[in-house]
Amino acid sequence: MNDLSRSASSPQQGTTLALTEALIRLPSVTPSDDGCQQLLTARLAPLGFACESIVSGPEDFSVTNLWAVRRGKSGTAGKLLAFAGHTDVVPTGPLEQWSSAPFAPAQRDGKLYGRGAADMKTSIAGFVVAIEEFLARHPDPQGSIALLITSDEEGPANDGTIKVCEALKARGERLDYCVIGEPTAVDTLGDMLKNGRRGSLSGRLVVRGIQGHIAYPNLARNPIHELAPALAELATVKWDEGNAFFPPTSWQVSNLKAGTGAANVIPGEIVADFNFRFSTASTPDVLKQRLEDVLRKHKLDYRIDWVLGGEPFLTEPCDLSAALSAAIKAETGVDTELSTTGGTSDGRFISKICTQVIEFGPVNASIHKIDEHIELSAIEPLKNIYRRVLETLIA
Repeated sequence: MNDLSRSASSPQQGTTLALTEALIRLPSVTPSDDGCQQLLTARLAPLGFACESIVSGPEDFSVTNLWAVRRGKSGTAGKLLAFAGHTDVVPTGPLEQWSSAPFAPAQRDGKLYGRGAADMKTSIAGFVVAIEEFLARHPDPQGSIALLITSDEEGPANDGTIKVCEALKARGERLDYCVIGEPTAVDTLGDMLKNGRRGSLSGRLVVRGIQGHIAYPNLARNPIHELAPALAELATVKWDEGNAFFPPTSWQVSNLKAGTGAANVIPGEIVADFNFRFSTASTPDVLKQRLEDVLRKHKLDYRIDWVLGGEPFLTEPCDLSAALSAAIKAETGVDTELSTTGGTSDGRFISKICTQVIEFGPVNASIHKIDEHIELSAIEPLKNIYRRVLETLIA
């Protein structure tokens, strides 16, 4: 059994838990931040952080972003380590199915329950307390520290981290390291780091035929029949081989829609929704071209609306992954694994201004579920790992 209690007692034992609970009490369902970032600013400003609020989006979907930075004694020449995350959470689902109110943190059976406990308010609390402890021990570090926090990660992500990254890029600001507090562990804290994610490319394909009476097929053209051979071929295409860090690209149809509701009418069109999950072995443009080559081969009358949900990113083994691996081993005794599994994350935006991006956080088994929770015994080790990374890379 892994001993998560092997860490020496923190000088602020319980502070991480208290801040986590304070954040959970704020019902920050996307895109609302509901005061979470104000709470963080109140903790960071006395430590010398310059805290900037970046608000973006339409009035009915206003997103709040926090960029907070504290420069080290080396000034702009020092290494900059950023912690990134999101204060927004997904909706609770049926309240009556929760064992306790989702925005009233509850401790029972060795766990902390509440919406955002695992995804990802404990990580954010861990960032802040780790920084407080680090600066108490190293008041004048060589490197710099930043936090990039958004309230639009669980939503469309159009006005969240991407906007902060665009602003930083325009200023010529680059990050040397970024730790994203996404819940990455599978069975126990530290067993997995995410060093990349696949990209997501979706399409809505409309194939046009000619509507007509089903008894007179010679006077109509059935788009279902015309699309079927193309779908069969697309399902067998090997899009790429993947690489050392990613599996081969996958292509899946998620929805098919056709018909008028009448049993005796050949429809005039069929609509297919599909998605590529692709690695750095392919590009969106190549995938689009290869798919449309098949459609043209089958002489279909079609149109496609494409949506690039996110490009893939990859951080190969580096100083940051080594620092995290060593910190995890020291705190938990766990040998961690690098992985690129799962959906996309805000790392796809941050990787544009940072060459070393690694995701690390608590166990992800309960995220987005009823009775979301985190093991109480994992909270202090999580914070300590974040602090150890600061000590390794910028002290």
